[in-house]
Amino acid sequence: MDAQKPVYKRILLKLSGEALAGNQGLGIDPQVISGIASEIRDVISLGVQVAVVIGGGNIFRGMAAAAGGMDRAGADYMGMLATIMNSLALQDALEQVGVATRVQTAIEMREVAEPYIRRRAIRHLEKGRVVIFGGGTGNPYFTTDTAASLRAMEIGADVILKATKVDGVYSADPCQDKDAVKFERLNYLDVLKKGLKVMDATATSLCMDNDLPIVVFQLSRPGNIKKVVTGEAIGTIVKGE
Repeated sequence: MDAQKPVYKRILLKLSGEALAGNQGLGIDPQVISGIASEIRDVISLGVQVAVVIGGGNIFRGMAAAAGGMDRAGADYMGMLATIMNSLALQDALEQVGVATRVQTAIEMREVAEPYIRRRAIRHLEKGRVVIFGGGTGNPYFTTDTAASLRAMEIGADVILKATKVDGVYSADPCQDKDAVKFERLNYLDVLKKGLKVMDATATSLCMDNDLPIVVFQLSRPGNIKKVVTGEAIGTIVKGE
């Protein structure tokens, strides 16, 4: 297989907010976000269309705040705003490495980003621009995993690439259990029945209903996004039978 030939034409990359924080734990690490931008640029250079959904956990976690007594809906809206801050930061990093980028938000704020319009997003992708979807689904009680699944369906993505801290899906947390077993392939029902931490149940069910594959891989290793896009067998793939 030609290492430079992509196997996907259009991808949706799902990043956690925590990934942008690096070793800081909170906020945005400039080196980390620059590295991610460079990797996305390399994927764009292959002719792949890239959309991105980012979480907001490095700034604010709605579910954690709700657990502490805050109104869940209000906490979730604050989390959505955190994802928009991350989206603007990634847009800046991408444009600094020469990649045309648009941010579209589920919560309208025209001064800083475009409102989410499906056909406009697809047109941006066709023109080679990266589209970052901020604000989740725009509704409380839904995660950014669900937003990633929903947007991937809407734009006709070939796959969701979920970048994580570990190199795939394990039977238990490999950082805490040395006997944890890594899965190379899973089907959607395995993920749901075993409660594996791939994406939340709503997001996984949405992918299952529409037969959209998910690839879970490690973000911290340079070049991994490109490896997944060119078909290299890294991480864990979740798909139908």
